[in-house]
Formats: sequence, structure tokens, C-alpha cells
Amino acid sequence: MPICSIVMIGASTGGLKVLEELFPRLPVLNAAVVIVQHITPLIDQAFVTSLARVSRMPVLLAREGQTIQPGNVFLAPGGLHLHLVGNRSFHLTDGEKVNSVRPSIDVAMKSLVSCAGQRVAGVILTGMGSDGAAGISHIKQLGGITIAQDQKTSVIYGMPKAAAETGMIDFILGTEKIADKLVTLFG
Repeated sequence: MPICSIVMIGASTGGLKVLEELFPRLPVLNAAVVIVQHITPLIDQAFVTSLARVSRMPVLLAREGQTIQPGNVFLAPGGLHLHLVGNRSFHLTDGEKVNSVRPSIDVAMKSLVSCAGQRVAGVILTGMGSDGAAGISHIKQLGGITIAQDQKTSVIYGMPKAAAETGMIDFILGTEKIADKLVTLFG
């Protein structure tokens, strides 16, 4: 059975800092949290360790074929695209870069599928470029909730701005308010 409650978070430059501010504010959510951070394979495990220190939910590096479980946080491995297979498990590929990056937020977000009773949220945090804008549009078309980080709390406002410019963002919020919104939706 597919997991119908998923929070997909995309981040780049400054992402770890923002995530370390966001996660202490979150209880164990009734959703799986999937993070796509522009990161290299050399530091992805250190990223997981850093985030696990401040998260109430277990933080795991996503593995090929791994089952997606609510109440867990999964990080896309550096250097690989992360795809959700029927919202049930992960498939990792080393295909061409998308938006000049791998992993790509757009690739992961566009792999989400619709399911009954769906509660999906897409969140775009700090970062350069426009990765995530097409993915946010996909999530919105599925009926999901879309959030972009505000300029004031972003280290670099490129990705959140590009997402907002799609016209598909429901909320533009600071880090603290993003946490509040996720608790309201999935707490």
C-alpha cells in the first residue's frame, strides 16, 4: 500500500543550517519526510548524523529498494537521483544531472504519485538556482500543499523565489512558521 502522507523537502546552499533549525521544532510526524539536499557522496552520512542530533524522528540515508515508513526522515544520497516507486519505496539512479545537480529536487518531487486520502507537502528551502520549481508544480497538481521559505530566513533565496514565481506556492514562510505548518498538517 502506498504511503499517502509524505513531506518532501528540497534544499541547497545553507540547507543544513535551516534544517537544523527546523527539525527540533517538529514532533514525530504522521508522514514520511524525504529530504533532497544538493550534496556530495563524501558528506551525506555526516549530514545524516548532524540532522539526527536535532531530530525527534530517525534520520536515514535512503537506500535502493528501501520501504518508505511514516515517522522517519530519509535523505537522498549524494550523487544519485532519488525516485519514489508508487510512494512505497526508493529507486536510486545515477542518470544525467537535472538543473545541473544530482540529486535533483525536481526528479524526486515529480516521482510522487496520487493516492486516496493523500496528504502530500512540498517544501523548498534556501538554495541557488531553480531546482524544485517544476516539482512544486507537480505536487500542487496532485492536490498537495506547497511551501517556500521566505527571503528573510533563506541563506540564498534563489530556489524559494523560483518556486514562488511558479504561482503554485500556498505559503511563503520563515523557518519557524514552516515547522508550525507541518505540525498542523501532519502532527
